[in-house]
Amino acid sequence: MAARGKHRRPRTNPLTRGFIAAGTGGAALTLPLLGATHASAAEPQSAPAAAQSVPQAAQPATSRTHTVAKGDSLYRIADKYDVQGGWKQLYKDNRAAVGDDPKLIHPGLKLTVKTTKTDAAKKTATKSSAPAKPAAKPAGGVAKATQASAKTYTNNLDGWIREALDIMAQKGIPGSYDGIHRNIMRESSGNPQAINNWDSNAAKGTPSKGLLQTIDPTFQAYHVDGTSWDPYDPVANITAACNYAADRYGSIDNVNGPY
Repeated sequence: MAARGKHRRPRTNPLTRGFIAAGTGGAALTLPLLGATHASAAEPQSAPAAAQSVPQAAQPATSRTHTVAKGDSLYRIADKYDVQGGWKQLYKDNRAAVGDDPKLIHPGLKLTVKTTKTDAAKKTATKSSAPAKPAAKPAGGVAKATQASAKTYTNNLDGWIREALDIMAQKGIPGSYDGIHRNIMRESSGNPQAINNWDSNAAKGTPSKGLLQTIDPTFQAYHVDGTSWDPYDPVANITAACNYAADRYGSIDNVNGPY
């Protein structure tokens, strides 16, 4: 009689019971048992970085009051404060105060401007870092006058003529260096204190004076703004005489004798 237990079915190791064989035409696939007692839970995959990030809270809008000044427009004010939505949003926020026409805003009007601290700081930083714009030049003759006054002229006949020519150019008075010089040499020989006390004008009590020998009524009538009222002043005398010659003869250049 065979000994007991000789053909006893061997015990299965608990660690190996987690697999069973599934026959498929002689081939076997080893499949894990879902209920295996020693199966470890799968670790969850890391969430994508985008899913982990938390969006920043929107910057709260702040309100401030802007008093309209001369030359202001809704566009300019919106640009100054970097208003979200531009001038249209600014107009929408202040429709009751502005009225039906957004172009009609008057100095002293109080507007509510909504902006964010971030936007305002960014706008200020941009403006402060931008290169300073050159000062605007005055329009017309004022700009030319400033340029002329910045020049220096010699205190002699050459300097007087050149300064007078610059002023005449600003005022649109014709004349050339040669035309002025030629007439000065004939009338006074270049002496700014010259005076004629013997001709018909002197007999009437209005003697001819200065480089181009003007009488007081003519000097006063054709005086050029910005020059001296002294008829003996060289530049004032030249410019007044050339102004008179331009009115009567077209230009001092056309004068070749007593005038």
